Amino acid sequence: MTTPRAGCAIDSQGRITFELPTAHGHGLLLRLRPKKGQPEETLHVLGLEPVDEGRARAVLNSDPVLAEGRWDVYLLDGSERTRLRPGPRDLRALVDGQWGERRGPLAVRVPYVTKDGYLAMRTWLRPAHAEVGRVDVTGSALSVTARLHGASLPGDAEVRLRLRRAEGTVRALKPLVGEDGRSFSFTVDDESLDTGIWDLFVRPAAGAPMIRLARLLDDVADRKHVFVYPGATAGKIVVRPYYTVDNDLSLEVKQAG
Repeated sequence: MTTPRAGCAIDSQGRITFELPTAHGHGLLLRLRPKKGQPEETLHVLGLEPVDEGRARAVLNSDPVLAEGRWDVYLLDGSERTRLRPGPRDLRALVDGQWGERRGPLAVRVPYVTKDGYLAMRTWLRPAHAEVGRVDVTGSALSVTARLHGASLPGDAEVRLRLRRAEGTVRALKPLVGEDGRSFSFTVDDESLDTGIWDLFVRPAAGAPMIRLARLLDDVADRKHVFVYPGATAGKIVVRPYYTVDNDLSLEVKQAG
């Protein structure tokens, strides 16, 4: 039996329309991929309606908001489920997504193709979000521009570098905040950073929750191996920015040479 394929298109509101070249099956199943060794718990079923010329369509509206993670897509036929291969994907509405204004909580959906060739969907759900723009590495420094969504930046805002797996090890930087109170930039050129992985956050105000810096608002579901940067050599260390598996921005610090 040929594995069925589903094309999909997403609009600027996050609504996704799935189309299949068959009217077989009664619905689509979206399954939040469980962590390794854990049972599946979160499922969402979409009705599948016939359209013209034997095609069928299912629509995932912007509401409900889906939990953050990776969702696999299946065709339901009675009690059977069949994982779908991808057809054409129209993601044009996402390409310039970082330029729009977003309110919190931020819900993002990006259809993509898994490493083994199946259709899936990447989702993020965050109370507020700091969208990374340019990352420039020049000589001994790296500069980052970003824009905050779902919050604003008063005068006491800080960018915070937190050393992973080292509780309490934090470096604070004063960002340059734009006139809109949302865009900001900062430079990392500290030669005394400890070796390890530093995660990047912005804290809008004293006592406010820290917001992770990430790049979520475009059509790239997995950017770790797509956006690759050189390192900045500062004294005896090399600081290299990189995107994690969750598309968050972090710094890898190693000894130079």
